[in-house]
Amino acid sequence: MSESEGAVVSELGALATQAGTGGAESASGARLPNARDAVRALRPSQIREVANAGFGVPDVLPFWFGESNQVTPQFIRDAASQALADGATFYTHNLGIAPLREALADYVSRLHGVTRPQEIAVTSAGVNALMLAAQLVVGAGDRVVAVTPLWPNLVEIPKILGATVETVSLTYGDEGWVLDLDRLLAALTPDTRMLMINSPNNPTGWVMTREQQRAVLDRCRQHGIWLIADEVYERLYYGSDATVAPSFLDLATRDECVIAVNSFSKAWLMTGWRLGWIVAPEGVMEDLGKLVEYNTSCAPSFVQLAGVAAVRDGEPFTQSVVADLRASRDYLVTALQRIPGVDVRAPLGSMYLFFKLPGTDRSLELCKTLVRTSGLGLAPGSAFGPEGEGFVRWCYACDTARLDAGVARLREFMEARAGSS
Repeated sequence: MSESEGAVVSELGALATQAGTGGAESASGARLPNARDAVRALRPSQIREVANAGFGVPDVLPFWFGESNQVTPQFIRDAASQALADGATFYTHNLGIAPLREALADYVSRLHGVTRPQEIAVTSAGVNALMLAAQLVVGAGDRVVAVTPLWPNLVEIPKILGATVETVSLTYGDEGWVLDLDRLLAALTPDTRMLMINSPNNPTGWVMTREQQRAVLDRCRQHGIWLIADEVYERLYYGSDATVAPSFLDLATRDECVIAVNSFSKAWLMTGWRLGWIVAPEGVMEDLGKLVEYNTSCAPSFVQLAGVAAVRDGEPFTQSVVADLRASRDYLVTALQRIPGVDVRAPLGSMYLFFKLPGTDRSLELCKTLVRTSGLGLAPGSAFGPEGEGFVRWCYACDTARLDAGVARLREFMEARAGSS
């Protein structure tokens, strides 16, 4: 937990003590209801805060969210339409329909080695998969380690469950974002319950190497630490040696304390469909099914059938998406490097540039000003933890004309700032 987060918890605890368990008093003396302290201490989404600042601003260019500006491909939408026409509107098995679990097992096996349907659970989105994985293995008082900067959901989910989170930050330099492996290994102590790693990483685009994964997996084995691998961006990988990023599933057997989380959102442009999956040991699947039942019961059946079409027929589409993203990444890096003061490196994965702008020590205020004055929507680095302060995130999943327009607005904004200082 950071110092600022600790201060928030302390302040809320003090307020709760003053107000009693029933909450603060209203003007009439009645007790006001409060959520529990762990929930009240969660940090709100600063990305949403910037987006809200853009409401009413005409012609905003929104690069703040992690999604393409293209719709889901037609063959997937057709599969969903056909499933609805056929009446696929009923409950399904908690862990997903058999055709989708089988299709996912084949898909994962092609990428990462033999995986059986019994080791696959279908979830209502990747973020739901992360919550389920954490609920499966973490409880109040447990210690969790996370590699940051990081999409805030991963850091906050364990806190909802009463766990404490220690962060190990990547560092930024001439080679972009890099991991201090020794520091991470030192943080993985015998009292650690769970490690959370997102690679390729949101927001930085950092990709963990195979050698780093091997060392971390060995340490987790040594201390019995659960490893939660958020691999939602694994196909958005720009290395020259493979079409998928290095995965812990390449190294771990399926009966180890390793849970890999994935989603249909990125590789098949299905953000709004809310469909994901988990690869986990068969021995925990019965308990995972209980958690699915008590959270969502199941993913919608017609959405799952659309997922079958995506997995079985979508490889050419996914490869075209990655090729387009690689071109957009290179185009935007070159364009931004022409703006004086911008410090940017081309990442190996994901769909974002996480870069420095002059004067971004207060990135939330800067991004609010950008959207209000220039109609340019970027995500503040502080949204991804204190380690991200001083940076902004730009999602480049769009055409070059849209990127050009955004770069022009940023250049104009930067020139105006320089002229007024």
